[in-house]
Amino acid sequence: MTLSATDRLAQVRRHAWLGQLLLGAAIPLAVGGVMWRLASPGVAIAITVAGIALLAFLAWRRTHAFDTAWLVRQLDAKRKDLDDSTDLILAPPAALTPLQQLQQARVRERLRTQPAPDLRTPWPWARIAALWIATAVVIATAALWPGRTGQPGALQPSDEPVPTAPGIPHLVAQRLHVAPPAYTGIAAHDEVTLDAKAPVGSRLAWTLRFEPQPTAAALVFHDGQRIALSQDGDTWQATHVLAKSTLYRVVAAGTEAQPPTKLRRLDAIPDRVPEVKVLAPDRGLSLVTVGQTRWALAFEARDDYGIAPTATLKLTLAQGSGENIAFKEHVMTLQGSGPAKSRRFTAPLDLRALGMAVGDDLIAQLTVQDSRSPSPQRAQSPGLILRWPADLGQESTGLEGLVKKVMPAYFRSQRQIIIDAEALQKQKRNLATDTFVTRSDTIGVDQRILRLRYGQFLGEEAEGEPQPPPTNDADDEHTDDDGHDHAGETAQADDGHGHGEATSATGASFGREADVLEAYGHTHDHAEAATLLDPETRATLKKALDQMWQSELHLRQGHPDQALPFAYKALEYIKQVQQATRIYLARVGPELPPIDETRRLGGDRKGIAPRTLGELDRPKDDDAAPARVWAALANDATPANVGDLDALQAWLRTNEARVPDALDLFAAIDEVRGDPACAACRQRLRALLWSASSQPPAQVPRRGAVDAAGRRYLDALRQEPTR
Repeated sequence: MTLSATDRLAQVRRHAWLGQLLLGAAIPLAVGGVMWRLASPGVAIAITVAGIALLAFLAWRRTHAFDTAWLVRQLDAKRKDLDDSTDLILAPPAALTPLQQLQQARVRERLRTQPAPDLRTPWPWARIAALWIATAVVIATAALWPGRTGQPGALQPSDEPVPTAPGIPHLVAQRLHVAPPAYTGIAAHDEVTLDAKAPVGSRLAWTLRFEPQPTAAALVFHDGQRIALSQDGDTWQATHVLAKSTLYRVVAAGTEAQPPTKLRRLDAIPDRVPEVKVLAPDRGLSLVTVGQTRWALAFEARDDYGIAPTATLKLTLAQGSGENIAFKEHVMTLQGSGPAKSRRFTAPLDLRALGMAVGDDLIAQLTVQDSRSPSPQRAQSPGLILRWPADLGQESTGLEGLVKKVMPAYFRSQRQIIIDAEALQKQKRNLATDTFVTRSDTIGVDQRILRLRYGQFLGEEAEGEPQPPPTNDADDEHTDDDGHDHAGETAQADDGHGHGEATSATGASFGREADVLEAYGHTHDHAEAATLLDPETRATLKKALDQMWQSELHLRQGHPDQALPFAYKALEYIKQVQQATRIYLARVGPELPPIDETRRLGGDRKGIAPRTLGELDRPKDDDAAPARVWAALANDATPANVGDLDALQAWLRTNEARVPDALDLFAAIDEVRGDPACAACRQRLRALLWSASSQPPAQVPRRGAVDAAGRRYLDALRQEPTR
């Protein structure tokens, strides 16, 4: 043996003691974590240390089972070559017989050549890991669990001034315990002073100590509410549920002759309504694309305290057209992900399962609610519309004689034509020649439709409109002396498109003249029916149309690479037209009645309603109190009138909504009332009154009465000049 029996027993005992301590220490640690949350850190540490110490003592007691007899049994069981003679090693040689000494020497030689096995018991790692994981869960739960409302700390010294006269009760110690509602997740805590900011619905608990003890005490609020303090030993206690922001002071019996104590402020923090933001799609109206079978929706909801884990998605399917429209509603429940204050809701909608078809509209709207209890607040997202456009049918492309399905003109743009042409050019190597030419021709059709749409702004006719009837060749050979009557003919006018047209009285005799003009005339050349663009912009647009024509020419021939330079140039000209700021509008205006010149400068007011200029906006009766106090506070030498302050306080109670911070104004009034000689308090109240007073509207002041000098001047103006 390389180690003696004593050393080997000590090693085994130490190993067993550490294993039991590691296994059992998780239990007192978990109890200490819970007591840290429920009681105090001192109690938690004491319980944890005591538990670990007790566990160490019990483990030490259990290690006494590993004695010499146990060691002998273990070696005999694990080493068969020792011939159950391990006990001879531990015995002194003098006490053994010669035969036993021989066996002892033989066993020692065997142990010297082959060391004894490790007799330490393996640690139960599975049980150790399970206990420590459970301890971590318990500690985390205790740390995140909302604090209880009945665990206030020690009283804090009061900052109230000590009265000069002896025997008057005054506040010497205080504690304000704030317990917010459980749904907010905010732990209960003690405020340093008697002022507090807490969520609406928080439970406030006051614990106060006076010296000497008063006969009664109460909390007096600025709106007249009183909460009596109840005595419990040497302390006074009261509770209140915070519903709105308020001011209050602590009043003890026997202090009526003393200056009022300081006003304390309680600010109620309202629970905001949840906000819902649409993440996908990025627009309110989406159109179904070719091959689309799903519609992915994504929302994000935020709240100051937390969003409920589930939300409701309302789907409305509108089917039909005109007056025959039917609506189907479907409600889905979505499970949110992410933190409670910012949850995400997603919904991949299956259009086929919802029954959506061509011409239908699908409207989606998400409704979320926050975690407020017992009445949660709800918010809705903007409505999202998915529209499946109706079948556009077949449209003829004109001279080509082909039938193509094309998108409406307002769905195409010059930029989109460029994108399609570039994409087609990149795919040229992978496409057959016929397919490539066909797709290029399709883009050329889109270019033609866009060119015709922009051409309307220059007064051009759309291709395919009715044309004038053909004339005989003989008519073209007529001369001025051919014997025909040309008096009724009009000069041939160029319509701006490279061809001329002529109408005659003879031609109009076959029908009404208006019908002929409507069928074959060019009303776009009329002054009021012409384009609204200025000449410079018209020229730029004409250049764009020329480039579009060249682009269309190459696209229809299957050469998108040659069409792209012209398409880019057309886009550049279109951008210049879009940035043009000068346009001409038709000369239209209101039809005003004619002015009667005979009544001008005559002074006749017959038929005119009497109207007088209003006087300067004087303070109304309701606003007289703030104006009066504001004017009185201008002179620091004049003490504030108590009656005016009472009137101002009464006015403020009925007009709190008009004042930016009514509580601040209440506190300023109380400061001036408590210390009329305080110049800083007077200036602060005056400044608050100025911001709270309604400003008079801007008006023209009424002209004052005419004095004697003005009368003589007016009389001199009326006298006719003498010649």
